[in-house]
Amino acid sequence: MTLPKLTKLELQIMESFWKLGACSVREIQEAFPERKRPAYTTVQTTVYRLESKKALRLVKTIGKAKVFEAAITRDQAQTRLIDDLLSLFGGDVKPVMARLVDSGKLTMDDVKEVEAMVREHRGREPANASPIGRSHQGREPANASPIGRSHQGKEKSK
Repeated sequence: MTLPKLTKLELQIMESFWKLGACSVREIQEAFPERKRPAYTTVQTTVYRLESKKALRLVKTIGKAKVFEAAITRDQAQTRLIDDLLSLFGGDVKPVMARLVDSGKLTMDDVKEVEAMVREHRGREPANASPIGRSHQGREPANASPIGRSHQGKEKSK
């Protein structure tokens, strides 16, 4: 299944479904903060678009009210969003990681967690898996951080 590309409003509405479960359009609209609450018809149109994109599914109708639920998970939506972001950089994660480092949004705890995830992922790969993105494999110690590589060599160009 191809995951749908979602707009900012669609993601906000999906967030409500992930938090609340099955809801009517009115319940979703009322989940928005009062100051930033979109019109009922805006939410209704967006919910119908999400249904046509197969991100939501109709579960029941009560009178005129339709109740929908999420048909995709938060993880699936995030995967699509991150894949789209990386495609803007030709699949290169280094500019994104460098921006996170420069902005201070990436902590050492985050780095340690990512390193553990990378080690776990490598342990699950079949022996004949393609080493895409591992041009440094075998040249660095196993505990070397994959995060700081985008900044290597930059200080030497003085």
